[in-house]
Amino acid sequence: MASQFDYDLFVIGGGSGGVRAARVASAHGARVAMAEEHRVGGTCIIRGCVPKKLLVYGAHFAEDIADARRFGWNVPKADFNWEVLRDNVLAEVARIEVVYQGILDNNKVETIHQRATVTGPNEVQLADGTRVTAGKILIAVGAWPYIPDFEGAEHGITSNEVFHLAEVPKRLAIAGGGYIANEFAGIFHHFGTDVTIINRSDRILRHYDAQIRDRLLQISIMAGMKFRFNAPFERVEKVGDGSLRIHLGDGGDPLEADALIYALGRVPKTPGLGLETAGVDLARNGAVLVNADNQTTCPSIYAIGDVTDRVQLTPVAIREGQVFADSIFGDKPGRVDYEDIPSAVFSHPPIGGVGMTESEARNRLGSVRCYTSDFRPMKNVLAGRNERALYKLVVNGETEEVVGIHMIGPDAPEILQAAAIAVKARLKKSQFDAVVALHPTMAEELVLMR
Repeated sequence: MASQFDYDLFVIGGGSGGVRAARVASAHGARVAMAEEHRVGGTCIIRGCVPKKLLVYGAHFAEDIADARRFGWNVPKADFNWEVLRDNVLAEVARIEVVYQGILDNNKVETIHQRATVTGPNEVQLADGTRVTAGKILIAVGAWPYIPDFEGAEHGITSNEVFHLAEVPKRLAIAGGGYIANEFAGIFHHFGTDVTIINRSDRILRHYDAQIRDRLLQISIMAGMKFRFNAPFERVEKVGDGSLRIHLGDGGDPLEADALIYALGRVPKTPGLGLETAGVDLARNGAVLVNADNQTTCPSIYAIGDVTDRVQLTPVAIREGQVFADSIFGDKPGRVDYEDIPSAVFSHPPIGGVGMTESEARNRLGSVRCYTSDFRPMKNVLAGRNERALYKLVVNGETEEVVGIHMIGPDAPEILQAAAIAVKARLKKSQFDAVVALHPTMAEELVLMR
């Protein structure tokens, strides 16, 4: 280790990727410090996937309680209390934050609860003016919600603030067509909110398979959610009763709402970080440019996670942090494999996907066969719910390898995690066919498609 520096590694950003890199590097014997200006845990733990998934669970009880009556349960009228769920979710977030801090402490990582900026290839400055040096600097500050620029944009909020709402809005407008927009739409719809999704394009979830996303749109509309497509913002005004009047460029009437959430993507959080002082190159959107080894254009500075804008997923940031620490401090060189990363949308119902979509496969492979199972889950049948699930296998027509699996339906992400192994291993359709079905389950449909 380079003893002329205060630390062997200084990590800027205490999210999932930064915490993993810091603790693993320390376990390899490095002297490690980590600076976090907000709360340890980052987006996923504090204001992202964890609290959001807890809201998804809470919202699903609306459906479960209604279904229970068809299964013989005498369920009285149930009232929802947002304050109870909100406060319990925030308490759980605080508990996990303590756990993350404990992981750092137990691994002898020095945590500095201040903002840190880069002042040179081997130097950072803390908010109190202190300057420290490190042999390696790791940028892991993540990304931040994008806020559009138009008249009255300040009247909207982002996913950061959703978890702290004083009450559930009666009418909610959500800007965006990606996973964050569709997840919050499902959550608040089940809380009894009148939800409208505003999308500047003509489709939702554009990175997912067309059949799957079209099914979600169909189910959402049938459930009562509203959509305004090809609808750019013109202006938002706050009216006398505190509600919002949203003017859109789609030719329709202004939209009246009590709250507006921006879910228009996330941008790397590099402004003001000082990376230019060390010669670190950035992309046009502010993302840190790195090579396959997470190294920037400054040899002593590395970056992982959402700040690089490669794949904005928490498990990817964690894998990048692990590989970085093992490679630099553990004498175990490696690289992250970005092929066939599974992803999910915790909408209502949820979506899961891994590998190539049908259109991607046809563009890349030419010869493609697709197998689908379009069915009504057994639970939905007895509950009197018409909502249908859809599973899809995308197969290389020449090799018979399953190159993509796409699903929408109850527990789709849970099923997909195991199914993703098959895509990663390049198993053939005949190997799926050879597996005896586990009956009665929804997952059995994956081995019954002919």
